[in-house]
Amino acid sequence: MERRENGPEMKQSGRVVDGPTNPMVTPLLNDLYQFTMAYAYWKAGKHDERSVFDLYFRKNPFGGEYTVFAGLEECIKFLANFKLTEEEIVFVRDSLPGCEEAFCDYLRGIDCSDVEVYAISEGSAVFPKVPLMRVEGPVGVVQLLETPFLNLVNYASLVATNAARHRFVAGKSKILLEFGARRAQGPDGAISASKYCYMGGFDATSNVAAGRLFGIPIRGTHSHAFVSSFMSLDEIVDKALHSSDGKSTCEDFVALVQTWLTKIQYSPSLRGIFSETNQSELAAFTSYALAFPKAFLALVDTYDVMKSGIPNFCAVALALNDLGYKALGIRLDSGDLAYLSTEVRNFFHIIEREFKVPDFGKMGITASNDLNEETIDALNKQGHEVDAFGIGTYLVTCYSQAALGCVFKLVEINNQPRIKLSEDVTKVSIPCKKRCYRLYGKEGYPLVDIMTGENEPPPKVGERLLCRHPFNESKRAYVVPQRVEELLKCYWRGNADKAREELPPLEKIRERCITQLENMRPDHMRRLNPTPYKVSVSAKLYDFIHFLWLNEAPVGELQ
Repeated sequence: MERRENGPEMKQSGRVVDGPTNPMVTPLLNDLYQFTMAYAYWKAGKHDERSVFDLYFRKNPFGGEYTVFAGLEECIKFLANFKLTEEEIVFVRDSLPGCEEAFCDYLRGIDCSDVEVYAISEGSAVFPKVPLMRVEGPVGVVQLLETPFLNLVNYASLVATNAARHRFVAGKSKILLEFGARRAQGPDGAISASKYCYMGGFDATSNVAAGRLFGIPIRGTHSHAFVSSFMSLDEIVDKALHSSDGKSTCEDFVALVQTWLTKIQYSPSLRGIFSETNQSELAAFTSYALAFPKAFLALVDTYDVMKSGIPNFCAVALALNDLGYKALGIRLDSGDLAYLSTEVRNFFHIIEREFKVPDFGKMGITASNDLNEETIDALNKQGHEVDAFGIGTYLVTCYSQAALGCVFKLVEINNQPRIKLSEDVTKVSIPCKKRCYRLYGKEGYPLVDIMTGENEPPPKVGERLLCRHPFNESKRAYVVPQRVEELLKCYWRGNADKAREELPPLEKIRERCITQLENMRPDHMRRLNPTPYKVSVSAKLYDFIHFLWLNEAPVGELQ
């Protein structure tokens, strides 16, 4: 995307941050009430008052006890390119009843040069109530950031968390492939899913556009349509127009494949497993191997896995082996994946022993077919021989939870703390500008996240600290941290010439995510009944929350 005209340029350690990936991410990616509030602030002369907003969520998704924070880089890109075009200003004016032309002049002049953003590092494990981002600036401008920021963070964090949960249940040794482009919610959903699934621990994507944009490894083979499009081996030879060595090369390879199929068919160890294989499938595999001799991976369930797909695949793989190439493996897209993968592995081992082909038994087995957390967990319990999982629908649509539910709440204006009250205590906000810390215990695991007032002294290693639940007076504990990590770091200072955090590349964020989750206490990570991670406030902030609560809440009268 080209930089929007007159937008402030952002540099991070000499690197200019490009615009958002999706050109639809403009200041008009907003709810109407953000512009009505901006107009009302302007009319009241409040638009330049210094405000502080927290972006956070109230509950971890998917029944778990952790979330992966994602979307920060896109938020910073949005700030760097924030500028309304003349056409957008006209549209806003026409959408606001009675809008004065002077407000259009105000809109022409605003950017994010007076905004500051403090955030937890992208890819971090995060928890409810702790601000993921603290946004400071003129209230009229910051109000226009609410919807875009929530849009950029909500789905990104949800799908990154979903990916991390799939990685956890699959285990470190398995390859995870994101196959969700065709089922995602539109093009942007597909691109975002690829990026944030990779961040959450997936190894590759089938999405070519995402591979180009973000440098994610891309993987794929062929579909059932390719297999059923062929009729016979003769067809391959007759139409061998694009082979580098012409028709003779195809004829020689086809003959080699046929020879190997006969050897497999009459092998003492494999006799009775199959008789006739599907010849159109054999032709498709042969053609695909001629096209990709160094990357031959076949979909083997078009007709019958064990009676046709696997024998045909092995004949082609052995023919490639004779020519000095090594096939990659097979993909299963239907049936009993635990049973079939075990049978396929046994077949491969028999081929290795029978024909003395080193490592043939270690050939890769990829499984797909509407996989999710539960099916992978069930496969693990049954026992299987799958090396890689291709996951699409349930991953990218976050089928088991529609949204994360991040919110953007005013916590301070003109240095005055503000609180949002509710009869539902989970919706009560934590007021004032805060600092946030993660306290670690003797075993190296995080123990608790604690929020303090901005001017409170930070926790110190080895010093006992009282941590309190923000709203439950009986939940409190002393903690003696062995390590203290401050969570909120400055990622944007507008045009101010001050130090800020560098935005790391996607690969580094992915490494952070994997490392952070590996360093969490195991009981916080388990799928069933995980232990809640503790989020607390300092004793001083606890007292202030309840003082402000009592002052702001209306007092009823009984008659």
